[in-house]
Amino acid sequence: MTDRAPIHVALVEDDPGVRTRLARVINADDSLKFVYAASSVTDILAWLGDNAVDILLVDLGLPDGSGLDVIRRCRRMQPACAVLVVTVFGDERNMLQAFEAGAGGYILKDGTEADLANHVTQLHAGGAPMSPLIARQLLVRWQANAAEARSEAAAAAAYAAAAGGNDGRESLSPREAQVLDMVARGFTYAEVAQRMGLSLSTVRTHVRNIYGKLDVHNKTEAVFEARHLGLLR
Repeated sequence: MTDRAPIHVALVEDDPGVRTRLARVINADDSLKFVYAASSVTDILAWLGDNAVDILLVDLGLPDGSGLDVIRRCRRMQPACAVLVVTVFGDERNMLQAFEAGAGGYILKDGTEADLANHVTQLHAGGAPMSPLIARQLLVRWQANAAEARSEAAAAAAYAAAAGGNDGRESLSPREAQVLDMVARGFTYAEVAQRMGLSLSTVRTHVRNIYGKLDVHNKTEAVFEARHLGLLR
């Protein structure tokens, strides 16, 4: 036994059978205390308004809204509460939106119940529990972004060399500043293209021009230099 206070866990899940199984797993661990089970967005948000909890388990597909809304509201209402997504949705879109909303972990429902208590403890300790499929998707995305950054750096170097260098710093055009602002906020070039209604090649051209104007070689340098020069918020 431990003298530490148990980790308080709440859950929002619309399937009664899943709610029962997850609650049983939590209650079976002496270091955890299951305190509430909700079945809808409305239910869990009303409860969170009056009750503090350490960990919130969130299903993304709920009858009266999205679990993403629960994550966002929970992070605002209770910043100390960590959110663990427990869902059947293993696609990249849902995963990225959940992490952007503030989730600290992402677990798929297929066979995760036996390890759920460990995942909750890991999240409470500062970890980021994920199902292997989710971790793999994040790795692939990171590798793609890294390869994209290397390609753009090489193109920018070639652009600068062809231009004979850049002793001064040119101002960015409004469109270039918009592209760089979105890149600085973490959007990929493909996402920037979609949101701005541009082709991917046009976005890449803007990025090459930005690198050349600022005399930099990667995204981080571009964002730093643009902010230093007052060209970017």
